[in-house]
Amino acid sequence: MKTLKALAIALLTVTAPASAALAESHMAMPMSQGTITKIDTKWKKVTIDHGPLENLDMPAMKMVFDYADGMMEGLSEGATVSFVADRVNGKLTVTEITSE
Repeated sequence: MKTLKALAIALLTVTAPASAALAESHMAMPMSQGTITKIDTKWKKVTIDHGPLENLDMPAMKMVFDYADGMMEGLSEGATVSFVADRVNGKLTVTEITSE
């Protein structure tokens, strides 16, 4: 039992700084600008005609992203937005969005 506790403490000591660094790096991601062209609430997908996505090394284009519940509240097609997109579980996902 003592070995298990020591292992758990060691694991937390090693992973806590990495988790903090990951959260901090997400906060530092640059916002991209774009225009929402479609919101599909049934499948939680949003199409955005956007400028370059620096963190994903992608040029300007129109593409579809996943999004989390409630993220598109107050937004509509045609809205100009600033947003952050990233790969979440292998899918391109809007992780932060605000209207301009």
